[in-house]
Amino acid sequence: MAKRGKKYLEAAKKIDRQRLYSPEEAIKLAKETSYANFDATVELHMRLGVDPRHADQQVRGTVVLPHGLGKEVKVLVFAQGEGARLAKEAGADYVAEDDELIKKIQSGWTDFDVAIATPDMMGKIGRLGRILGPRGLMPNPKAGTLVPAEDIPRAIKEAKAGRVEFRVDKGANIHVPIGKVSFTEKQLYDNMAAVVDAVKKARPAAAKGAYMRRVALAPTMGPGIRVDPNLAQAMEPPE
Repeated sequence: MAKRGKKYLEAAKKIDRQRLYSPEEAIKLAKETSYANFDATVELHMRLGVDPRHADQQVRGTVVLPHGLGKEVKVLVFAQGEGARLAKEAGADYVAEDDELIKKIQSGWTDFDVAIATPDMMGKIGRLGRILGPRGLMPNPKAGTLVPAEDIPRAIKEAKAGRVEFRVDKGANIHVPIGKVSFTEKQLYDNMAAVVDAVKKARPAAAKGAYMRRVALAPTMGPGIRVDPNLAQAMEPPE
């Protein structure tokens, strides 16, 4: 087991490992126990009562965080003609309408956070799979990043506003950023409630028994704080 540093151990003293905290208490502790010398991200971790080996028990979706992620989101759009024009007008940071930018990505360049594409570009994007896939940047209809040209402005706006994608991993876990340590407790609560609500709505019909088995919050540098799953599921997202 890795040896924990002094700052981590000091922060961990503030947390009762045996206790399940309310979302409000956990958010307060996440802010207090972050010991990074930068504005760290607060992450929400959930263990779900699903078996990801079965196709009918996959959990995946997107949610626009009410208060964003606290960082500038760089958006690249793969589009031609009208789609490219709309992307530029809507504030895309990069528009890949010819092979030049596609070749740049092939050589390993990925200085962007979200990639959006129109369906007619997928033939060209296919050869970027080994670069974009592992980084979670491959345009996908379920993630809201593969859209018809007329929907590009909306997709860019949502990405810039702080749309996050969630998907269950092989261990039935979901990991989603909900904001920065510098956010107010109310902002983090609203963002967490929005994610919990979206995950609840994505519950597969085939899932049996308790759905949210474990819930925890943790800053980038700081200990995990366990949250009462029942209280988490009762959170009300902002209107």
